[in-house]
Amino acid sequence: MNYIYDLHRTMMEQKLILVYEGDFTQETTKSILAMAERNLDSSAEESSTKRKVFNVMVEALQNIVKHSSEQGLKAGSLISKSAIFMISKTDSHYCVMTGNPIPKNHKEGLIDTLNLLNSKDKDGLKEMYKEIIKNSQISDKGGAGLGFVDMARKSGEKLEFLFAEMNEEYDFFCLKVNVPRDKE
Repeated sequence: MNYIYDLHRTMMEQKLILVYEGDFTQETTKSILAMAERNLDSSAEESSTKRKVFNVMVEALQNIVKHSSEQGLKAGSLISKSAIFMISKTDSHYCVMTGNPIPKNHKEGLIDTLNLLNSKDKDGLKEMYKEIIKNSQISDKGGAGLGFVDMARKSGEKLEFLFAEMNEEYDFFCLKVNVPRDKE
């Protein structure tokens, strides 16, 4: 049972204020957002920071819900619809982190998209956003790729990402979005 204390200690060291691991549905997403909103409201955070953090959380959670829906439980495998969502808070920023399984054949396209986003400045991201809207590039999952663009725009920071190998078919996609805190 030491893992309980180890987990608690890790959460304190990493300044985690909210962690959810499990299946992500619209209902769990609503609950997570409500908890996070209460936490932000009780912290007397600047309203501009709250809006940015909330927007990034919504996009990150929608991304998990959309992409985890294609995962099914595989007998004898680590692959499931299970994903993770975390928020941490430091003196300078909030950090929204997610992790979810993705098929390996999606990895290269995702890397290309994220690297392209990270190569853009504020104006470049704005143009990219307008271009996607103008061309109505809606994917088969119902998104237009706007989620990552919006997270990059709202945070004003580069999106950090990593792929951890799970098995020959799936990688675990980890995303970290830092949102600077506005000072009074």
